[in-house]
Amino acid sequence: MINIFEVNETNEMIEQENLDVRTITLGINLMDCIDSNLDKLNKKIYDKITTVARNLLQTGKEIEAEFGIPIVNKRISVTPIALIGGAACRRPEDFASIADTLDRAAHKVGVNFIGGYSALVSKGMTKADELLIRSIPIALARTERVCSSVNVGSSKTGINMDAVKLLGEIVKITAANTKDNDCMGCAKLVVFCNAPDDNPFMAGAFHGVTEADAIINVGVSGPGVVKHALSKVRGADFEVLCETIKKTAFKVTRVGQLVAQEASRRMDIPFGIIDLSLAPTPAVGDSVAEILEEIGLEKAGAPGTTAALALLNDQVKKGGVMASSYVGGLSGAFIPVSEDQGMIDAVNEGCLTLEKLEAMTCVCSVGLDMIAIPGDTSASTISGIIADEMAIGMVNQKTTAVRLIPAIGKKIGDTLEFGGLLGSAPIMPVNRFSCEAFVNRGGRIPAPIHSFKN
Repeated sequence: MINIFEVNETNEMIEQENLDVRTITLGINLMDCIDSNLDKLNKKIYDKITTVARNLLQTGKEIEAEFGIPIVNKRISVTPIALIGGAACRRPEDFASIADTLDRAAHKVGVNFIGGYSALVSKGMTKADELLIRSIPIALARTERVCSSVNVGSSKTGINMDAVKLLGEIVKITAANTKDNDCMGCAKLVVFCNAPDDNPFMAGAFHGVTEADAIINVGVSGPGVVKHALSKVRGADFEVLCETIKKTAFKVTRVGQLVAQEASRRMDIPFGIIDLSLAPTPAVGDSVAEILEEIGLEKAGAPGTTAALALLNDQVKKGGVMASSYVGGLSGAFIPVSEDQGMIDAVNEGCLTLEKLEAMTCVCSVGLDMIAIPGDTSASTISGIIADEMAIGMVNQKTTAVRLIPAIGKKIGDTLEFGGLLGSAPIMPVNRFSCEAFVNRGGRIPAPIHSFKN
């Protein structure tokens, strides 16, 4: 039973500490839309999305009004489009027409993003997979709300280096195609290792083939809540610190659980998972970097940062799994540079480097996220950075991701401005030495020996 103290506590977290539900994401299976005729395929996709999601926006607004819980985003994820479009698409432009359809459907139902313009190629690429990947620069340049992801590796299959090489080139082309919009296309493109089927967070969300026909997933936030709680135990030992994070994560996740159950009931769609990730925003006081500083670091990136982030991630998960029977997605601490004011400040002050961020990704929720690099960075260097991050995920049996933004026409010290939740990104230096011969070898990096558990 919820008592009045808990109600008041939750109200305080919402009003003063930036607690919100980051997203309700409606996953939709498009397998029954498959058709060899491209026009019919696009019509089926549009009709299904606009039918299944017709009440999503209104349901979110009703829950916000009734419970007083801010729900920042309402989103949709769909079955990876490489699987849906293979029978009808013969060229990249054909796949891009499906992106146009997704964008129209997203506008129609009022969601801010639709994810699933995706391919799963950890062991090899089909012709459809390759066509979709090659269409990404076209699709992201002419759509507003479509997000794209490609899974190029896993702990079971290894890393598809042919796909990694290709995606280095695709990232460069996408940046060039959207250079007049601060290379925004790259902010909507994620490269994964071990991508989860049930991730509600953009840009990497897609509706997994193991999921039901439709599903409700919820992603919570709350870095400000955790920071506020830790400020009350400043100077205490690690046991007190850990207990405080766990208890706070429990409370945050319970809010998400309530929203998920209500959305599921009102839309008559099964509840999938709660993703209890600490997802920052550019707002002051809503920063994972500031949590690390509250733990005892002068700045994010200082010695001890990786240990502090590992502690934070583990305690968030321990607290969250007690609050919901179905926890999934990415679930941990996000460290996107552009979306976290504390991370931005640490980069600008020279405390946080690309190499330190890579070390932090060994223990965080995702990976190298929303990082702007000089526009003249080579495609092979981008592929090398992707390969490094995929290797961390493969060997550690965790999800890792890369969302790099080559800032065309800009250099170190300049800034990309995205606005909204995507924030702004200071352009960071990359290692100037080449990995081209390594990237050009082709083939697949084998999975580690500990993956052989059948």
